[in-house]
Amino acid sequence: MGWYAQRDLAAKGVTIDMNLTQAGQGIVHGGKDTGWQYVGGRGNITLNLDSHKLGLWPGGSLTVEAEGNFIPQDNVLKSINGKSGALMPVNSSQLYPMPAGDNFNLPQLSFTQSVSPYASLLIGKLDTTSGDANEFAHGKGDMQFMNLAFNFNPVPLVTIPYSTLGTGLMLFPTKDPRQAIVNFLVLQTNGQASRSGFADLDANKMTFAGEGRVMTNFFGLTGHQLLGATFSNRKFTSIDQNVRFIFENGAFEGKKGSWNVYYNFDQYLYEPKKGSGEGIGIFGRFGASDGNPNFMQFFYSFGLGGKGVIPRRGNDGYGLGFYFLDVNNPELQGLFRSTKLLRDEYGFEAFYNIAIAPWLQLTPDIQIVRGAQKNKITLGSGPLGVPFIASKRSIGTATILGLRLKVVF
Repeated sequence: MGWYAQRDLAAKGVTIDMNLTQAGQGIVHGGKDTGWQYVGGRGNITLNLDSHKLGLWPGGSLTVEAEGNFIPQDNVLKSINGKSGALMPVNSSQLYPMPAGDNFNLPQLSFTQSVSPYASLLIGKLDTTSGDANEFAHGKGDMQFMNLAFNFNPVPLVTIPYSTLGTGLMLFPTKDPRQAIVNFLVLQTNGQASRSGFADLDANKMTFAGEGRVMTNFFGLTGHQLLGATFSNRKFTSIDQNVRFIFENGAFEGKKGSWNVYYNFDQYLYEPKKGSGEGIGIFGRFGASDGNPNFMQFFYSFGLGGKGVIPRRGNDGYGLGFYFLDVNNPELQGLFRSTKLLRDEYGFEAFYNIAIAPWLQLTPDIQIVRGAQKNKITLGSGPLGVPFIASKRSIGTATILGLRLKVVF
């Protein structure tokens, strides 16, 4: 859509954002399997309607998001995310709207109504990726980092689905959401982008979430501080298991309830023009959970990011970061008591986003990840059906190269 058409529509209360992202990645060393592959693409269209500008009533807005991906294979384990040996997807864009097959779904259809200069009400089907915002490390893997560990804090993802029914209250202590915003949400814990969610509203699987974000001005430079927490009453899979639940049924025993807290910050270190989005800064995240059933007990990440500053490259973006995931390893019982399925995970990523044109971005990317899966185990069946480990191969640290192309319409 042309810039002039977009400008005219925005003046009348209609904004349309469209983009298409494609990527190729390859594990050049380590992991479960090496080799380069086209990992697929994802298209996104977001429509926003402003009731006041449309001449209806003040303070209302409707958001509709349509999203589709096309993946060469429909087996998640054969994708680049399944080959790295890591719990954190090395290409988070591949997860939306659904992680397998070709999908086209409606992850968001929500309505917001302002009830005062200090508060708004929200209801509908929500795309929850807007939470845990960070200036240098956020998104769906299509504009900054590709690894999910740098797009969001992964600890709350156990209790908060990507797309789900929900309602909430948004508070603006200073009247300006850019300065400070506090959200309180009630969400359906078992929501999916591929279904409306109305069929199982009576399942009593709810998540209660609260998050606050405030703008800071340390040293006269822009920064943000964010703190949040969630609790869900859903029955999740427990981490302490009898061996039969893992190898025979392929699922863990259930445990009800899970909680987590999380924090993140971003802070510019150099900002030539305040509020322009151009400059260099640092970011960091920390998360903690119950550790059972949430296997991610602790998480932290930190790094450096920026946009512009380089002469004649004002629209280029770049970043490098490190993350660590403290994994609560399953304590198996029975024959495999001494078998440890998982280990702590850590990884590094660096990218440079080349703005070929304002609407065309090419991004080389490198990741080095020591995944939580330390061994690839093949089971055999002995006398009387007693299982035994037929083979075990260690999974080494993976080096992943990637190239991403994004078109903004």
